[in-house]
Amino acid sequence: MTHVLVVDDDPTVSEVVAGYLDRAGFTVELAVDGPAAVARAAARPPDLVVLDLMLPGMDGLEVCRRIREDGPLPVIMLTARGDEEDRILGLEVGADDYVTKPFSPRELVLRVESVLRRAGSAAAVRAEQPGSWLRSGPLALDPVARRATRGGDELALTIREFDLLEYFLRRPGRATSREELMRRVWGWEFGDLSTVTVHVRRLREKIEDDPARPRLISTVWGVGYRFDPPGGSGAEGNGAGDGR
Repeated sequence: MTHVLVVDDDPTVSEVVAGYLDRAGFTVELAVDGPAAVARAAARPPDLVVLDLMLPGMDGLEVCRRIREDGPLPVIMLTARGDEEDRILGLEVGADDYVTKPFSPRELVLRVESVLRRAGSAAAVRAEQPGSWLRSGPLALDPVARRATRGGDELALTIREFDLLEYFLRRPGRATSREELMRRVWGWEFGDLSTVTVHVRRLREKIEDDPARPRLISTVWGVGYRFDPPGGSGAEGNGAGDGR
């Protein structure tokens, strides 16, 4: 059974989340603070972590960094903060999703299932043979091996960042709304669109020469974003068309 580690110092939240995840078929383990979460993740690596941002002993951001030192691990952040910049701190350190308190436990279960589907797909394709690369200027991406490079150097991308880059490479020159990106990349019909904004910003930081003046991922005001291939060339390799 899929093992989920729930980290929250509020016993009511932990019990409710654990109950819903248990009924959804997950094996659930609880931790009440940051050091305990790091220790439990090391002793028994989970398949996914539901992690509160505000924790005693060590905050959720540091916990996220530490439990990911040995490799990628899906993380959903919980936060009670209202300010947008605070709410998206988890995404800034590479969390795959976040949920703002108070939240619907059913929605959280759906988010867990969505993130695990993405992570499972990534793990499955890593076991297959590398396929044709998508290329655009200095960027190259192998959808099967889940590898991406810039100028020959390996890019350290989260699951969502990789999926987002692949989506852009397959659709050069096409303006896409944030709502469409949320549906196609995240698989959600609803959600906070700032999730998309943060991931685009993080992706720019990894692929642009000057993230403050992006030339690859352009903002199309009133619409969303557009990937502009260097020199106007499209992506190469199998499946590098419009993806329809």
